[in-house]
Amino acid sequence: MAAPQRLQQQQGQQWRQRVRLAAGRGGGPDRDSDSDSEDFFMTQEGNSIDEAYYEEEAMSMEEDDDSMRLYLDSANVQEWAKWAETGVFFGFTTNPTILKRDGVPCNIASMRHLAREAFQLEVEELQLQAWGTTAAEMYSCGMDLMDVDTRIVVKLPITLEGAKAAKRLVADGVPVTMTGIYASHQVVTSLAMGAAYAAPYVGRMSDAGKNGIEETIRMQEIVDLGSGSDPLQPMRLLVASIRSADEIATLAAKGCNTFTIAPYVAEQLFNVELTNQAAELFQEHADDMGAMRGH
Repeated sequence: MAAPQRLQQQQGQQWRQRVRLAAGRGGGPDRDSDSDSEDFFMTQEGNSIDEAYYEEEAMSMEEDDDSMRLYLDSANVQEWAKWAETGVFFGFTTNPTILKRDGVPCNIASMRHLAREAFQLEVEELQLQAWGTTAAEMYSCGMDLMDVDTRIVVKLPITLEGAKAAKRLVADGVPVTMTGIYASHQVVTSLAMGAAYAAPYVGRMSDAGKNGIEETIRMQEIVDLGSGSDPLQPMRLLVASIRSADEIATLAAKGCNTFTIAPYVAEQLFNVELTNQAAELFQEHADDMGAMRGH
């Protein structure tokens, strides 16, 4: 991502978060306490600055942002550190299945540790999935996750209970990702509820007998048509269950711009045989001319 785009996104996120905090709509550990963000909204005379002004500023920074975003789909902090060094990844995504696979306990204390590790690596977002069997349980868990860090996006399954929880979280200013999407109409539902992301599972759709690539392209067309209803934060299709780097290229050519990938797919992004051969030849010729490595 180009530096000006990243700075613009960071500024937009900061404005938006300060608006949420000042309005008392949730979004962080300080929402119920005195904080510097509240002081930010007071003039020297003690009068409140117009919240609408800052909403407008955030809108101008977020509007027309169609930059590419890649996430690493993992809860392994060693993998995070490895791939964060590339500067390619906007953030990390996880869910209880990934937590179990990577040996991370599914509790708030563990999520607090993950958040600390993630943001020390200077990524923009961490997506964590709320757990619970009822809307009330998922809402409560979602608020606990948002209290860990305001840069967290709360994932919810696109079930009836998940939708009920999403309604309450969105009303509190919490960005949500509706996940477990297998049908195009679920993207319509995600748009209607004001989700920040909707996550279709490409590979698993294909495993179930659908054409995952074609279905995802159709979903992206729906997003492109429907996201104009919220210019402050238009919804992105967060394409998941990617099986190869070639699938990313195919979907990107059709308008998809947000992907979460497993570490083995991340390896494919940088392991192209012809490129490796070219790099070796460049170095061979540099050595032939007496170049010193690293100079």
